[in-house]
Amino acid sequence: MNNNTSTNSAKEEKAKKLPFVHIILFLITLFCTLIAGTLQQGINPLEHPWLIWKGIPFSFTLLLILGTHEFGHYFISRKHHIDVTLPYFIPAPSFIGTFGAFIKMKSPIMDRRILLDVGAAGPLAGMCVSVPVLLIGLYLSEIRYETVETGFSLGSSIFFYLMSWMVHGSMPDNANLILHPIAFSGWIGLLVTCLNLLPVGQLDGGHVAYAIIGPKQRVVAKAVLIILVILGVSSWSGWLVWAGILFIMGTNHPPVVYDWIPLDRKRKVIGWITISVFVMTFTPAPF
Repeated sequence: MNNNTSTNSAKEEKAKKLPFVHIILFLITLFCTLIAGTLQQGINPLEHPWLIWKGIPFSFTLLLILGTHEFGHYFISRKHHIDVTLPYFIPAPSFIGTFGAFIKMKSPIMDRRILLDVGAAGPLAGMCVSVPVLLIGLYLSEIRYETVETGFSLGSSIFFYLMSWMVHGSMPDNANLILHPIAFSGWIGLLVTCLNLLPVGQLDGGHVAYAIIGPKQRVVAKAVLIILVILGVSSWSGWLVWAGILFIMGTNHPPVVYDWIPLDRKRKVIGWITISVFVMTFTPAPF
């Protein structure tokens, strides 16, 4: 009787350790991004399912960027003994095949130092992958001077402009940069970084802003929400959707347990570098 109970407990414990949900969501997201990458190549995967491998350059690099971002959060959280889940990837029937990924923290964050570490780790880790991916992708991209009737136009951030200039130099007004799928995944990586670094609520940017300026973060968050509404009316309607989502989620960041413990100088520098990344990757009109 005791042996059976012990065996059952061991099996239950082993089952708990196997991240079935995470694995299944990742595999579905992998499939969706492969489909998206194949469609970007002008191939219908329903008519030519054997050509789904054409979506690999986009799919693999995008998932690498998203995975690095989330595991940046994960490993820093574990370093600080925070109870945290593995990343949940979110598949989606969209032109990129995913709505991103996230992790869930199950224990409170004790002070601003830890909050800064956790908040900045994801975006900075993701950028470490996005930059080489983008440079490789831009090198593989082509410049066309004739009118391009297929595809859609993408906006440019300061960072993307600088990367493009490094690879292709100054281009005339009549030139069209046709992004390679790897470059497109790098561009998406910059956009994801920008969206995550909005200094609102419990986004990465909200963590960083609260770690640096404390309760004043709520003032910054409200100002950012107003700016998003203005941009949504004047440039890209998607900002209105984001403003609505962030308003529902809440703009204020909750206080940490030991709110009075200040940041050290090194973390302040990292915080301002992270904010600079947000400014450099912000795209007023992404599409």
